[in-house]
Amino acid sequence: MRALRLAVRQRAARIALAVLGVVVLLMITGEWLAPYDPLHQDTTAILAGPSAEHWLGTDYVGRDVLSRLLAGSRLSVIAAAEAVGLGLLLGVLPGLASVYVGRVFEWLSLRVMDGLMALPFIIFAIAVAALLGNGLHQAMFAVGVLMAPSFYRVTRAAAIGLRQAQYVEAATLFGATRWRVVRTHVWQKVLPTVVVTTATAMAGALLVVSSLTFLGIGVQPPAPTWGGMLASDLGYLTQRPFGPVAPALLIIVTVAALNALADAMTVDPATTQEAPDALRR
Repeated sequence: MRALRLAVRQRAARIALAVLGVVVLLMITGEWLAPYDPLHQDTTAILAGPSAEHWLGTDYVGRDVLSRLLAGSRLSVIAAAEAVGLGLLLGVLPGLASVYVGRVFEWLSLRVMDGLMALPFIIFAIAVAALLGNGLHQAMFAVGVLMAPSFYRVTRAAAIGLRQAQYVEAATLFGATRWRVVRTHVWQKVLPTVVVTTATAMAGALLVVSSLTFLGIGVQPPAPTWGGMLASDLGYLTQRPFGPVAPALLIIVTVAALNALADAMTVDPATTQEAPDALRR
């Protein structure tokens, strides 16, 4: 994609991609790289400090912190990706349809999205977890639904600007169907905006997931997650004051990398008005 190619030229984007590559690597191989079983409890080494045996120390029941961080990367990242994927599906497709399907669907979709925007993430997720059960998929369903309006609004805004573009009108006059116009001429112009929004939404989703697991919603202990580890470490600050540093640092660095990548991929709105090469000729 052109936006990503342009972004890679920037130093900040290259650093962000490197950081995200490490996070993805931890997500894939974390359980195998963990030196200990993340659920194993060593009662002889409770709240131990960093050592050659436990590089980041142990928690309040003697579990190796490094192993839990590595193993918890998968649940934390996958949960955020699941929420973003659902928001992408529920936001992008209705956003395009609201511009090209008709006024009735446009009015209905706008009212639904306005209603969803009024709901707070945490409270809605708690309500859904109470209704459907306190599980990862239930919590991510709630988060994904509330992310849909963001994708809807940016997709709709980008598509509206293209509806009256000369090359779109020319394609329609030459007999192209509405679906072909959207798929061939509109989507490729909307996609960079969607990609940037996805990166930003992934950062937000990771924060929401960490907040929910911090509260014990979605993933139940003893399953390791970054937010869950942060919550358990805060209860033992007097004995282990450095405990929350590692999970908090992972969350901060990952969110910062996603936001930096999104900033680097931001496309000049003027470029979205350019016609495809085939029609400019």
